Amino acid sequence: MVVYVLYAKADLQGVASLKTIQGANLCVSVRNPVYQSEVREKVVIEADELIEQEKNDISMVHDKDIRCEPSHHFSLKWDGEKKRSTIRVIDSTLIEVISKSGKKGKNRNQGNAGASEVREMRSNDSGVFVPLLALDCQGIEPFAFHPMGGEFVVTNKAGDTFDQVDLSEGAWNEFELATGSTAITNFETKFS
Repeated sequence: MVVYVLYAKADLQGVASLKTIQGANLCVSVRNPVYQSEVREKVVIEADELIEQEKNDISMVHDKDIRCEPSHHFSLKWDGEKKRSTIRVIDSTLIEVISKSGKKGKNRNQGNAGASEVREMRSNDSGVFVPLLALDCQGIEPFAFHPMGGEFVVTNKAGDTFDQVDLSEGAWNEFELATGSTAITNFETKFS
């Protein structure tokens, strides 16, 4: 399991928490980890649709020779490769299982990166990179995240919740007379 973690940072005003919506579609750019010039820009991962294990289209003599690709949310086949590369969004249930088992995904860039790190961004995280999302990747490397709008939920300090917040422009705000301004600015992300 190779785990890539999406880190995000932003300046927060009146925000108690910012988190990804479980099952929301995600847009990322990916590359082949072996041939990094082989790139696919802005592919959409349908996180609410888990594709169960499928038999590869290899002629087989016995059932024991059947190779299955893991359950995943996104897959593609790089030129010249025999099997598909996959991405699985690691949800909070799987994060708990990984944490309890002590298993951590290997991160190509920084040794081990535990999926248990993933959490919501809180008011005291303003301006600091926070691990928001984890992806289990096999034969594929995400390198850029592209907010499409609707991937995030924000709770302000008064406890009001705003669903499907659009951070595609790098900023979002809401104003209410009773609670004042709730704003996110300078939103940026990176994979590690």
